Amino acid sequence: MSARGRCAKVLPSELNKVCPERGDDPATHPKKMSDFEVVPNLQQSSSSVSKSRRKAHFPAGSNEKENLISWIPENIRKKECTYFVESSQTSDSGRIVCECGYLREQHLDDAAKPPIFLGKEWDPSRHIQEMPTDAFGDIRFTGLGQKTGKYVRVSSDTPPRVIFHLMTQHWGLDPPNLLISVTGGAKNFVMKPRLKNIFRQGLVKVAQTTGAWIITGGSHAGVMKQVGEAVRDFILSCSHKEGDIVTIGIATWGTVYNRESLVCPMGGFPAEYVLDEENQGSLSCLDSNHSHFILVDDGTHGRYGVEIPLRTRLEKFISEQTKVKGGVAIKIPIVCVVLEGGPGTLDTIYNAITNGTPCVIVEGSGRVADVIAQVANLPVAKITIALIQRKLSVLFQDTYELFTEGKLVEWTKKIQDIVRSRQLLTIFREGKYGQQDVDVAILQALFKASRNQDHFGRENWDHQLKLAVAWNRVDIARSEIFTDDHDWKPSDLHPVMAAALISNKPEFVKLFLEQGVRLKDFVTWDTLVYLYDNLAPSCLFHSKLQKVLLEEREHTSKAPRLQLHHVSQVLRELLGCSSQPLYPKPKQAERPRLSIPVPHIKLNVQGSSLRSLYKRSPGRVTFTMDPVRDLLIWAVVQNRRELAEIIWAQSQDCMAAALACSKILKELAKEEEDTDTTDDMLALAEEYEHKAIGVFTDCYRKDEERAQKLLTRVSEAWGKTTCLQLALEAKNMNFVSHGGVQAFLTKVWWGKLSVDNGLWRVVTCMLFFPLLYTNLITFREKRLQPTGCLARLRAFFTAPIVIFLMNTLSYFTFLLLFAYVLMVDFQPRPSWREYLIYFWLFSLVCEETRQLLYDPDGLGVVKMASLYIKDFWNKLDICAILVFIAGLTCRLIPSTLYPGRIILSLAFIIFCLRLMHIFTVSKTLGPKIIIVKRMMKDVFFFLFLLAVWVVSFGVAKQAILIHNEERVEWLFRGVVYHSYLTIFGQIPSYIDGVNFNIDQCSPNGTDPYKPKCPETNADSKTPIFPEWLTVILLCLYLLFTNILLLNLLIAMFNYTFQQVQEHTDQIWKFQRHDLIEEYHGRPPAPPPLILLSHLQLLLRRGLLRRPATRHQLKEKLEKNEEAALLSWEMYLKESYLQHQQSQEKQNTEQMIRDIAQRVDALAELLDLDRVKRTGVVEQRLGSLEDQVHQSAQALRWMMQALRGNGFSSGEDVPAVGSSKALETKEIGLEGRAEESQPPYHVLARHLLYPGSHTLRFPVPDEKVPWEVDFPLYDPPAYSADHKDMAVQDPFSLSLESLLKINYNTMDGLIDRQSFHGLYAVQDGLPLNPMGRTGLRGRGRLHCFGPNHALHPVVTRWRRNLDGSIIRKSLKKMLEVLVAQYPLSDVWALPGGSLEPGEMLPLKLKWILRREFWPQFQNLLKQGTEVHKGYLDDPRNTDNAWVETVAISVHFDTQNDVEMKRLNSFLQGCDPELCIRWQVLDKRIPLHANHKQLLHKVSTLLGAYY
Repeated sequence: MSARGRCAKVLPSELNKVCPERGDDPATHPKKMSDFEVVPNLQQSSSSVSKSRRKAHFPAGSNEKENLISWIPENIRKKECTYFVESSQTSDSGRIVCECGYLREQHLDDAAKPPIFLGKEWDPSRHIQEMPTDAFGDIRFTGLGQKTGKYVRVSSDTPPRVIFHLMTQHWGLDPPNLLISVTGGAKNFVMKPRLKNIFRQGLVKVAQTTGAWIITGGSHAGVMKQVGEAVRDFILSCSHKEGDIVTIGIATWGTVYNRESLVCPMGGFPAEYVLDEENQGSLSCLDSNHSHFILVDDGTHGRYGVEIPLRTRLEKFISEQTKVKGGVAIKIPIVCVVLEGGPGTLDTIYNAITNGTPCVIVEGSGRVADVIAQVANLPVAKITIALIQRKLSVLFQDTYELFTEGKLVEWTKKIQDIVRSRQLLTIFREGKYGQQDVDVAILQALFKASRNQDHFGRENWDHQLKLAVAWNRVDIARSEIFTDDHDWKPSDLHPVMAAALISNKPEFVKLFLEQGVRLKDFVTWDTLVYLYDNLAPSCLFHSKLQKVLLEEREHTSKAPRLQLHHVSQVLRELLGCSSQPLYPKPKQAERPRLSIPVPHIKLNVQGSSLRSLYKRSPGRVTFTMDPVRDLLIWAVVQNRRELAEIIWAQSQDCMAAALACSKILKELAKEEEDTDTTDDMLALAEEYEHKAIGVFTDCYRKDEERAQKLLTRVSEAWGKTTCLQLALEAKNMNFVSHGGVQAFLTKVWWGKLSVDNGLWRVVTCMLFFPLLYTNLITFREKRLQPTGCLARLRAFFTAPIVIFLMNTLSYFTFLLLFAYVLMVDFQPRPSWREYLIYFWLFSLVCEETRQLLYDPDGLGVVKMASLYIKDFWNKLDICAILVFIAGLTCRLIPSTLYPGRIILSLAFIIFCLRLMHIFTVSKTLGPKIIIVKRMMKDVFFFLFLLAVWVVSFGVAKQAILIHNEERVEWLFRGVVYHSYLTIFGQIPSYIDGVNFNIDQCSPNGTDPYKPKCPETNADSKTPIFPEWLTVILLCLYLLFTNILLLNLLIAMFNYTFQQVQEHTDQIWKFQRHDLIEEYHGRPPAPPPLILLSHLQLLLRRGLLRRPATRHQLKEKLEKNEEAALLSWEMYLKESYLQHQQSQEKQNTEQMIRDIAQRVDALAELLDLDRVKRTGVVEQRLGSLEDQVHQSAQALRWMMQALRGNGFSSGEDVPAVGSSKALETKEIGLEGRAEESQPPYHVLARHLLYPGSHTLRFPVPDEKVPWEVDFPLYDPPAYSADHKDMAVQDPFSLSLESLLKINYNTMDGLIDRQSFHGLYAVQDGLPLNPMGRTGLRGRGRLHCFGPNHALHPVVTRWRRNLDGSIIRKSLKKMLEVLVAQYPLSDVWALPGGSLEPGEMLPLKLKWILRREFWPQFQNLLKQGTEVHKGYLDDPRNTDNAWVETVAISVHFDTQNDVEMKRLNSFLQGCDPELCIRWQVLDKRIPLHANHKQLLHKVSTLLGAYY
């Protein structure tokens, strides 16, 4: 290998060569983690960490990169050898190396000069020092693809929190929802193609769907290469970014080939890395498909496995972190996935199982994975040394010779312990999981481990559900969580329901609704506030809410918190002023104080009903709370299509809800800046309009009258508005043009008249009203049918169509009279006709004033004025009236009589244009007027283009022809007017000089009636301007204006006409409503007689104080009628949704997709069936071989017996059977049976002795009894020194000190007698009566031999609030008293070791006050002994063990005096202790040996366990 590349002194110029700065290279945005802070004590760099939103990369040279460059050297170190000591080994090239593995020149300058104080022997703890790291930044793999990742070189002693801070804060990684640690063979191995594909697809799927981190060894070989290729294939096959799958490689720095290219003290952005497998030798290259690399440095070179301790600590640290997302806090789970592997992999699996980490073993990948997979279903007693030896000889053929007898014993012990924890072990077998793939196996492994984990109550199920929601795997939730094993209360699902809503996981919301979550119970005031507090920051509605809060903050001294009236304020802007506020603003003293259980806030107080928040009181705004409406609005304002669709399907007032959603989305789309989001919003708005049309169509087909009631019903939930009003506000033309809506409008238009009456009949009866009392006109109501009824007259003249016709006749009369006065009777002194016009106009002004002030909804004058001005025809009315008043003012002044007549003439023009509004009611003329209005917009755009050419040509022509024209009016004529007339063929005669006549112009511009002459010759008076230029300009001008622009205008008109013509019917039907509503609420008398109606209205409102009669298209229904109507609407909505689903299924494209899925499923089943058949054949062969092996053993025994009796001489004995019959036996997990209680102690043989670093000698089950010969057995010795204990045996094993101890008798105050009788003593040490433990000495126990303990089991029946005993599976349930002692994270029974001469354990005395000790001793005497003897304890050794007496103290009655006294004394115990009554079942989180005692107690009392 070449020079190591360590830079002790690097010049700036050299830095630029080694670490080139490239401004466009990507790096990572850091972000402040709002969920939790994990690095409180880290040194902060000069520039603070950016708090902006994370991005995938940041440009080199930015503040973020500078922050990283300053932060990493301050917080992350590397290791360097500071003392060169020559090693006996040499490098690959034969050169002398140091004990650390590096060459002399690869050390620092001072390292080669050995100071005297360092000594001669090389010691890593002394001679390897930490210093700031010099390798970090972006790593770019040269070659195809130019893949870029992150890397850092860290010391092996780096705290995990620092690395986690680097990854989340500086590398910009989101904390994971799952940690997948992939381990296995470090060298390349062969996998079956099908298994390889299943593994790759499943691993990537679980990482991509759950937001997991994948952690591997990072090198380009073995299992790490398999993971990298899986990520590569996923990236190539889909459009997801590489950052979607975080693949972290943790490798040893000293084993990385070409690592010198990564060294850069100022950071490599990027550092070029060459992947060279051919020349790597014993080192390894980094895998190019990993996204992040943590390179662990211990100062050595070429030594593998350095990264394992740091990787273990980092994985443990990450798994202890809590991630809060969507309101749900979860501990980050970790799972270990194993492929192939050797001895190191077995240690990894063993450590993972010991730490409670679930493992997934991929069977078929080879070596260790297959060994464990093949014995996983066997009882632990059958996993013997001989069996493991046979397995290793088959699966480790190349390296089997390296397995010593001690190694076989160690492997057997570890495999036994691994298999014993079956709840943490999952074997992925292709034939079993089939289509479910590896991703399901991984997630099921986590759930299986979680289900078998000890826990209190329902905490375990909650944790599983939180995981499923965080991973967004509803399939796992359905199959693994919502099963018959656990009954979910709807209230238990409320926190995860909120999390699913906030995280936008519609499938989970649908699942929770199916599981019984009632939105009425879930949606409370504070829950809604919580949901709006957690709006997506990128949401437009969120920014609008922040704007409202900011405006309120300007008027108040303190920052306001978000409340629902702020939401209501924004919603009213979106829904329009026709709706009332959905959430009224409460008074300061009336703000409801709720204790609502919201996610991650644990409260036991149920939320008050919203009806109790705002009780109806006089003068107070009342409102209704519709939970479906509230959630629907929350989903729609965030443009969450699937979520909103699920919630809308639950709505009762569904038609109003759909129209309101359409309105909200259209308003938000107007303000949204992102075009893609705008398109999505408009598409969703159109979809909701179609939903409303679909529901209304079904309703109209069933019952026209009830369907029309739905249009005008006042919806309390949507701000006291109506469906029709919402459709008009949202401009839903398709809905308004629906036949049912138009039929309703027609009915309103005709009033109480029958719609079958012809128009000529109405006009005839209007002119000759006595004809009403004939049968010429028919009415809809039966009471109006009699011809002598006086109500017919009122019903006729109050019909909107009659009012319209009378107003039309009145308006035509007004215009005729106005024209007559202007043309014939305009006198200096007004005539009576002119006075009549003034009076008429006054009545029109009064009517416009009434329309302006008419406010049935209480919106206020300002809002009504703004709504009035928005209408185009109202603007025209105001303009006509103002012009008329201006003309009238001038007309009444004698000096301005003529200008007054001119202004009045202009007013007449405007009044005539107002006639178009009247014609909009016509189905023939109405659409044409709409087309004209649209074309007027085109004309204005056209005039802008035309003005450019007119002004440019006019100015150039004027400047060329005429010199210094100072008259403004003639300048305007020459520049604009003449140029405009030129378009229509009036070409100026002087422009080309041929038709020039000097008599038609003024040479000096003094004649006011003639234009100034062009530039002429002073002598001959002929034009001297360049005629050729003016002619060219004229031709170009006419070309562009006459041909191009005019044809463009025609094309625009044609396009507008075609566009409007397609929808002209819809537009006319939509605008028809405005005219109908206007005349529906208009007084019946026409102007000027309308003044009588105005006078009546003034008297009623002003003098009599009576409320105004409302003439709106609204109807307030009775509660019963409204409830029945909404139920009918909801029923038809369900019918509509079912019809939509059936149509989707019948869709050709959907049918093709369904068929394709079925074909794929069938092909998969056939392939799976082939695999299963192969597996069955193999199992049968294995069973046959097993039977042959057993037969051979029987024959061998018979032959030996016969030979022993002298029937054979032993010669020519045939070989019987094969000893390798079980080598290829396949073992399935389906037939696994529950194992009985282990015959030997298990906890006492854990390899790591608790409270120390001492490792026990491995003792497999078959070698536990002392009677079994075990020549290899050589256990270490360990005896702790308890300095705080007065009585303890010596911790040295010297024979002199041991001979002083008297065993099997009372030794002073120490009772050394065993409950199991006499025990053996060997070399002064007693032998554990239960067999070997792998450790000599007394360990952490105080005495050699038995250490006596007392464990009282205090129980009572679990009861309901009424005192009845709770049962489960027909058995009574118990509660047991448990305690958690200081410095302990586990719960235990209140008992422990007995001190010499004491009757109660010290730990029990901590719990009870001193005055209760005698009474408790009496309770123990009255109790029942459930266990007396050996206790399987992790502290046991070969020479010291725990023996206990467990006594059941049960309180059978609820009012037991002793139990009440016990509870009172418990309350006064040590505050550092935690004591509780806990439900007794098999999942209670206690010590394993304590749970065995509880099982005996429950059996004694016949209780549930």
